[in-house]
Amino acid sequence: MICVALAFLLPISVTGLVGEYSESLVRRSRSTPLVAGAVGSRYDLVLSSLYFAGRMPRELSMREADELTETGFAAVVPVALGQTAREFPLVGTTPDYFEVRELVARRGELPLLLGEAVIGVDVAKQLELDVGDSLLTDDGSLYDLSLRSPLELQVVGVLERVDTPDDRAVFVDLKTSWIGLGIGHGHVDPGEDAGGQTEDEGELERQPGEPVVLGASTYEFTSFTPANRARFHFHGERQDYPVSALLLFPRDARSSTLMKGRYRLSLELQLLNPEAVVDELLGLVFRAKRFFDANSLLVSISTGLFLLVVLTLSLRVRRKEIDTLTKIGCSNGVIAGVIGSEFAILIFGGLALSFALSQFLAELLREVLLA
Repeated sequence: MICVALAFLLPISVTGLVGEYSESLVRRSRSTPLVAGAVGSRYDLVLSSLYFAGRMPRELSMREADELTETGFAAVVPVALGQTAREFPLVGTTPDYFEVRELVARRGELPLLLGEAVIGVDVAKQLELDVGDSLLTDDGSLYDLSLRSPLELQVVGVLERVDTPDDRAVFVDLKTSWIGLGIGHGHVDPGEDAGGQTEDEGELERQPGEPVVLGASTYEFTSFTPANRARFHFHGERQDYPVSALLLFPRDARSSTLMKGRYRLSLELQLLNPEAVVDELLGLVFRAKRFFDANSLLVSISTGLFLLVVLTLSLRVRRKEIDTLTKIGCSNGVIAGVIGSEFAILIFGGLALSFALSQFLAELLREVLLA
């Protein structure tokens, strides 16, 4: 029974996992009619903007978002990616994102102010966070010379489970994500208590009658409070601020066609149908899956031959038992039914064990991926 289970474990597991994840990918892509991004890899753009995975594409600016909004053809939802919080993707976006994705807060509320964050249910479970807790952003690479101090985000909500990548993401507004990139910041006034420091901590020098010179540790706010939110400001023009991609939700089929036609020959902006891109990716996956299917077929044939050998040897070993059954009046049909039932129990028991093991492996894989 164990041999039968192990023989069918690989094909059952691969088929189940590929089917489950392909369905999840397709469902996510169908919920987003169009994605706009900088000209480059189509796969990177779709995977990063919809699934928060893969390599980040070149950035757009809010100028492109405003231009698309002005056409009136679609609702435009910008997303700013590339940052993380405790190794979970940090997604900067607008309140429209939660509306088009039909995301609601299980506890708390959605982020509206600087420094507020709402987290997916898997993030809350993994990090043991709830409404009112704090969450630090990751400070990037140790070798980054422009390394900034992590921002302390305030968790104001936990989203309902939707079984999409949104369950494993941290959401903030666009301004908060821009502050994380260094485009905006809030200064600490000289002599002010900043984040628990005394007045003299962080001062590089202080001469009588001269201005106070502050160290880098007290130069900018790294947390958000009602008292300091109004003192954050941004440098440069808003239209130049970066976004990673634009999720487009056209009003109708005509608007979608007009948008595609307008930007078809653009050298800076590309409009993609995520479902078509995901189908192309899945085509590559299923092409590779054919090798597993061929291997599984060979394994199944060898398992069948093995069972045939076992059946033949079993009949030889049990010859005296079969003779005894014949002498006490059992017909050949009854004897064949007894032996057939034994092997049916063996095969179906092995298949049941194989299904159980495949479910266990699937759950284990999910836990590993979420860890």
